[in-house]
Amino acid sequence: MPPVKIYTLSTCSHCRNAKQFLDECGVNYEYVDVDLLAGGERTTTIQEVKEYNPACSFPTICIGNKVIVGFNKEEIKAALCL
Repeated sequence: MPPVKIYTLSTCSHCRNAKQFLDECGVNYEYVDVDLLAGGERTTTIQEVKEYNPACSFPTICIGNKVIVGFNKEEIKAALCL
């Protein structure tokens, strides 16, 4: 399975749903709640998100080389080959 990283906001319902869906699928993933970061770490992470998603909207989900913006079960399943 490709590596999965998800950039989220702690208050975002779509972000929570995306993490819950990945959990239900048994996917190991790394996540960052961008709004809980501070200072340079937050600035660096926002720049990182913008490299994948220039609009810097959430969730931004990176599955291998595929980037999915927003919570879309079908796109996530396809990227994970489920």
